[in-house]
Amino acid sequence: VQLQASGGGLVQTGGSLKLSCVATTSGFAINTMGWYRQAPGKERALVAAITSGGRWHLADFAKGRFDISKDNARNTVWLQMDNLNPEDTAVYFCNAGYDYSLTEPGDFWGQGTEVTVSS
Repeated sequence: VQLQASGGGLVQTGGSLKLSCVATTSGFAINTMGWYRQAPGKERALVAAITSGGRWHLADFAKGRFDISKDNARNTVWLQMDNLNPEDTAVYFCNAGYDYSLTEPGDFWGQGTEVTVSS
């Protein structure tokens, strides 16, 4: 499985970004895709995840500001991020797995896309 993430960039406080991630598989179905982020000096943390059946999970800091969606046929997941603030500055990693866990990372990681929010 290969994951290709895109959509990061520089945005001002209060702005929005939409991250995309496309999974290329060898035939086995990807059942869960999600996003993690890692800020400088901090551990990687779950942002949001969604299953092929539509169950989803958002971290507390993301609730009310971020939204995750998925197109199963295209193996694509999006993370819409609104009302961004400097604390959201991090490298965002796409994650995917064959199981249905919404709170544990799957086995596959993308290369990361950088999000910088200026004050």
